[in-house]
Amino acid sequence: MDIEKEFIGLITSNQAIIHRICCMYVDNRTDREDLFQEIVLQSWKSFKSFRGDSRFQTWLYRVGLNTAITYIKRDRKHMHAELQFTQESYCEIIYQENEEILAMYRAIGQLSKIEKALVALYLEDYSYKDIAHTMGMTANHVAVKISRIKEKLKDLSKKQLSL
Repeated sequence: MDIEKEFIGLITSNQAIIHRICCMYVDNRTDREDLFQEIVLQSWKSFKSFRGDSRFQTWLYRVGLNTAITYIKRDRKHMHAELQFTQESYCEIIYQENEEILAMYRAIGQLSKIEKALVALYLEDYSYKDIAHTMGMTANHVAVKISRIKEKLKDLSKKQLSL
C-alpha cells in the first residue's frame, strides 16, 4: 500500500480524534476547520517519522495537541483569550439535548491547555501509562492530575448547571 493511501485511511478512520481536539481548543466553526486542516497537514508532514512504537491514535493525539497549542499561540489575536465555547459552538449544537454533557463541555472549555489534553486522552480510555507517554509525564503524575481535574470539572459543571 502506498504511504498516501495508508495515511488517508488512518486519518479517515481517526478523524473523530481531530474533531475532539478542535472542539476543546477553539470556539468557532471557522477556527475549528482551520485547526482541523492544520492538524491533518502537520500529521502528514510527520507521518514518515511515525515508527509504530505506539498506537497511531496516540501519535495522532500528540501531533494534534501540539498543533492545537501552537495554533492557539500563533492565532491568539483572532480568538477569545479564555477559549470558552460560544453559543453557536459545535459542541453545544451536538449536545443541546443533554444539559449535563453540555455543562461538562463548557467546564472543559475553562481548563488549561494541558488539562484539556489530559481530559481528551482520558475520555478516549487511554491508560495512565499511555497518557504519560503521550504527554511526557509519569503515570503517577497523570493519575494525580486527572484526579484533580475530575474534582475541578465537578465544581465547574455544577456552576454551569446552576446558571
